[in-house]
Amino acid sequence: MPDTLKDKVIIITGGGGAIGGGIARLAAAQGARVVVNDIGGSVGGEGSDLGPAQRTVDEIRVAGGQAVASTDSVATWDGAQGIVQTALDAFGRVDGVVNNAGILRDGIFHKMSPDDFTAVIQVHLFGSFYLSRAVAPLYREQGGGAFVHMTSTSGLIGNVGQANYAAAKLGIVGLSKSIALDMQRFGVRSNCISPFAWSRMIGAIPTDTPEQQARVERLKRMTPDKIAPVAVFLLSDAAAEVNGQIFAVRANEVFLMSQSRPLRSIHRDGGWTPEQLAERLPGAFREQFYPLAVSADVFAWDPI
Repeated sequence: MPDTLKDKVIIITGGGGAIGGGIARLAAAQGARVVVNDIGGSVGGEGSDLGPAQRTVDEIRVAGGQAVASTDSVATWDGAQGIVQTALDAFGRVDGVVNNAGILRDGIFHKMSPDDFTAVIQVHLFGSFYLSRAVAPLYREQGGGAFVHMTSTSGLIGNVGQANYAAAKLGIVGLSKSIALDMQRFGVRSNCISPFAWSRMIGAIPTDTPEQQARVERLKRMTPDKIAPVAVFLLSDAAAEVNGQIFAVRANEVFLMSQSRPLRSIHRDGGWTPEQLAERLPGAFREQFYPLAVSADVFAWDPI
């Protein structure tokens, strides 16, 4: 058995799903002791069921690995504390966290309800904060640890009908970078993965137009097992020099994604009036304006 994560204790949220389950199984196969967290709810976050988490645990144990199940919700501070306590009770420590749990409640912006916006933010962004914050004191005390957060090109680039999801996923990028900056002195690393893979959540994408149908067909060919090796690498000591980065994984492709930096500037002694900006700014910046693209426009080629 490979030992990339030998004796490390890894918490994986959303571990009963396709992407999280794949990461959990590979982490265990690489020697980790795994806490598989999943409330077992619907794509929209309703309901709960031990089944998905327990199935992943059973698969790991049958293969000779060590794992326990957790159904605490990442969307509350108490739930995050419960997940960490499960890890401590079972294995005595935490070395890595994969913030993968998520829900979808898509809708065009002018029709999106406050409840649907809040629910998605609560699970993705607040959930990533709650669990990371709950683990942070342990990492500080033991002098190291790793976070892997799942972001999305819906936030990094854009997609239609996902204002809640995009806001959460771009917020996770800022959260990850802040963790990396604040905790690097304690040997803590924090990175993001933007996964392309067919999963239960991606299965909720609309297929009302030929373009949407083509996108879904491409995604169906991108299996979630391609995500797990990158996550396991980032959790391992081999990634000691990788911190504060964003990676996209699409089939056999791994991308290092850009982060916001200045492109161009204009300067005028004494400052600007709105009229002066109207005269100068569009012409100076137009060539560097980003188009209103969606993820499929940027990743337009077939990776398979």
